[in-house]
Amino acid sequence: MTEEAPGNPVREQPAVRPLMLTVLCVLTFAGSGLNILSGLAIGAFFDQFVQIAAGFAETYNLPGMEMITEGSPAFFLVSAVFYAGSVTGAILMWRLQRIGFHVYTISQILLLIAPMYFFRLPGPSWPDLLFAGLFIILYGVHIRIMK
Repeated sequence: MTEEAPGNPVREQPAVRPLMLTVLCVLTFAGSGLNILSGLAIGAFFDQFVQIAAGFAETYNLPGMEMITEGSPAFFLVSAVFYAGSVTGAILMWRLQRIGFHVYTISQILLLIAPMYFFRLPGPSWPDLLFAGLFIILYGVHIRIMK
């Protein structure tokens, strides 16, 4: 039993990161990290990417590819920045800092809005909305242990 005394201060037990939060962070590191790299690569080499993507779309009859090939490199570069925000939020949540949840959530909302702006879409895609929402909810479950 430890008592608080001038020579023996009581140490606060460090918070332990739950396994689910660890898994969510690792998934975010992997998914968003790869999206940062691809966004930067496609944004930097957009003309070459369009040629390759157009060839794939024609050869394999991929629906929706024309939307990407008619876009701009700015979309991919901006998306890379927003994915970097997601990774930053996950790093902060890994360290159990509550601000990370807010950084992550704002980044995910911006990632949902970006295609609507760049491609003039009427709304976000349902799979993107459900996936982002699920991660935000699962991260939100752990916000009570973050400081």
